Amino acid sequence: MGETIPIAVPRKGRPLESVLDRLADRLAVPELADDITSTLRHEKALTKGKIEPDEERGVYHRLADYSTVADPTDPEYTLVRDDRAGKPRRIVFDSVTIPLTDVDGAPDDTDAAIQLVGREEPFRALRTHDFALGFDSADLVLEEVVELRPEPLGRIADVNARIDPADTDVRVVTGLGDTVYHTLLAGPEVAPSAGSLDRDFLKRYEGPLCIEPRYERLVQAVLGTGTLDGIEFRYPEEGREEEAAIADAGLGVYLTVTGSTARDHGLLLGEQLFPSETVLLENTAETSETVEFVRSLLNGADLETELAVEP
Repeated sequence: MGETIPIAVPRKGRPLESVLDRLADRLAVPELADDITSTLRHEKALTKGKIEPDEERGVYHRLADYSTVADPTDPEYTLVRDDRAGKPRRIVFDSVTIPLTDVDGAPDDTDAAIQLVGREEPFRALRTHDFALGFDSADLVLEEVVELRPEPLGRIADVNARIDPADTDVRVVTGLGDTVYHTLLAGPEVAPSAGSLDRDFLKRYEGPLCIEPRYERLVQAVLGTGTLDGIEFRYPEEGREEEAAIADAGLGVYLTVTGSTARDHGLLLGEQLFPSETVLLENTAETSETVEFVRSLLNGADLETELAVEP
């Protein structure tokens, strides 16, 4: 029996889809990736009420259908409680095994494989040495282990330099290019009449800055503690749209893709402070020949990423 390398991955959402896209490209498994993605999008639509469920085929029946598999190379799913109102049960990804037998450069062990294993927080699973490799949001690394310093953090490539080796063996390997940005947003009454809405403006600014509570440490790392003198963090009320709360506060930081929702609330888009990407992570204390091959397989110069970590 060959070595199977488990890889911790998100259970749902854009980060998991980015991982599946990468695997579809590098391992030539587009049908598998499409199958998992379409299943989870359908289940998300059911959970959000965009599709009417079949009353005779409830969530447990669907889960049984998805996960009655004859082969480990078929995907399996599981149930979690969603964080939406009412805490509905939601079907999410659990695991799948992908053989490496036909992959160029694979170890001589013809039974080598990878197993994607769904985790709520893959980064933390790597920190506890349960996995050698995993994928998670770069944001979580900043929120958990990156040192806070007076100077700002501007690039994902600088993240590893701010991880204390005594704190964790996990390092960022590369990003997958599914980039959105933590962007500075301001109402016209707060935005500078002359000059740019950027970090230099924040150095002069005193007053409220609206952010999501879970991003407080990330914002401190990205802006640098020296920039935050005179700034008071404000948080959106539960259930309130983030852009609306930022409009009330006058200034804030939030994830944007096109910025259309921010503009709908009368907000001006300022500097893109930090890129948020799904990243490949490695626990450097858990390497093996097969792990190193899988890491090199998932990495590559073909990735259009904000990340540029030196090998």
